[in-house]
Amino acid sequence: MRSVARFNFAHLPTPVEDLPRLTQALGGPRILVKRDDQTGLAFGGNKTRKLEFLVAEARAQGADLLISAGAIQSNHCRQTAAAAARFGFDCILVLTGERPAQPSANFLLDQLFGAEIITVADRKDRDRILQETFDHAVAAGKKPYLVPYGGSSVTGAMGYTFAMEEFMQQNVKVDWIVFGTSSGGTHAGIVLGQRLFGFSGKALGISIDEPVARLKANISALATQASERLGERIEFTGDDVLANDDYCQAGYGNFGEGEREAIKLFAHNEGLLLDPVYTGRAAAGMIDLIRKGYFKNDETILFWHTGGQPALFADKYSRAVV
Repeated sequence: MRSVARFNFAHLPTPVEDLPRLTQALGGPRILVKRDDQTGLAFGGNKTRKLEFLVAEARAQGADLLISAGAIQSNHCRQTAAAAARFGFDCILVLTGERPAQPSANFLLDQLFGAEIITVADRKDRDRILQETFDHAVAAGKKPYLVPYGGSSVTGAMGYTFAMEEFMQQNVKVDWIVFGTSSGGTHAGIVLGQRLFGFSGKALGISIDEPVARLKANISALATQASERLGERIEFTGDDVLANDDYCQAGYGNFGEGEREAIKLFAHNEGLLLDPVYTGRAAAGMIDLIRKGYFKNDETILFWHTGGQPALFADKYSRAVV
């Protein structure tokens, strides 16, 4: 397997923990959790794994500026800003949504890490403004590196390819891995990693905001491209990608009763915090599927916690969650 440049700054391996009281409350299969909310960078999260490879690539290319984009309360952008501060890069974030009068949660942390923030009212304008920001930086004599949305590129997918190797080395037997999926980098890495490192169970992505057909196309293509980066092309198709889009009709970042119940169940039964956008929705889907009998009672589910808890403290969500 070909080596890939990586900065080792995440707190790894993240632990796998049993959730016996949640399992009992749901009366279904045994539930475990993989604690990627504890990866260590700026409150942790799944993007830290991706940034180990993305920041290494940026440094190798001689970049002095990281530019990325996301929603106002983006977990990805929070971790990107923190990585930039840690490794001496400037940082510009292009964030979709209204700039809050009082900074809180991830938006507050972006500012604490010294990122320059550009807000965009309409998401359809974000890619254009992101490109303009990149071009202006080049014209100003900077050497920018564009960190892709969600860290989801061939380079970013390496984070979860090797996360699967880490999990397999923990020798925990599970039948299912369940996690939130959106921009596809985490999902593509898991798909590639399960093939490379011999995970025999199933990996189910609960869609946060994308239809299954689009997820299958994007993730299978990204997993194929990522395999080439490691030196051996593996051709993935949509049949290799297991995803469910039954729980994303409300749209990205829109908080509903499913997310509220999931957050409360995890908090009340295990003292474990989910976030309102990603893990809250993924857990809501998992809980509903357990109740519908989708998983067998004698199976074991690993819920891969991808972080994001700082968003709980944004006004939009803190008022709605309790």
